Amino acid sequence: MPRPPFALPRHALAAPRHTYHPSHAPRVACSAAYQTPDSKKEEFRKYLEKSGVIDALTKVLVGLYEEPERPPNAVDYIKRYMGAPTGLDVEAMKEENKALKEEVRLLKESVEELNGRLQEDADALAED
Repeated sequence: MPRPPFALPRHALAAPRHTYHPSHAPRVACSAAYQTPDSKKEEFRKYLEKSGVIDALTKVLVGLYEEPERPPNAVDYIKRYMGAPTGLDVEAMKEENKALKEEVRLLKESVEELNGRLQEDADALAED
């Protein structure tokens, strides 16, 4: 008898107190809960194939294989081949992005304040 995929406590091996009926089973909304690991892998493989990832990776690996001289850094080669920029400091870019967003926020506040003043001046001139 094959070993179950999980360990059962001793009391679970005792005779059941009541009979099991499928209608007592918990209902699961997602059918993925019943998938085996192999079927999940197959579904993921189909997803990669359908989205073109497998073809793209195959092309880049063939390109790397056909290089007359092996590049010193294969990961950088793959990034360049796939079109990703190399040599960028991502953390510095994130900090710059954060600073620029803050600057935009402050400028928007300034524009709103100046528009408010302009409206007040226009209203004051209209009263005169």
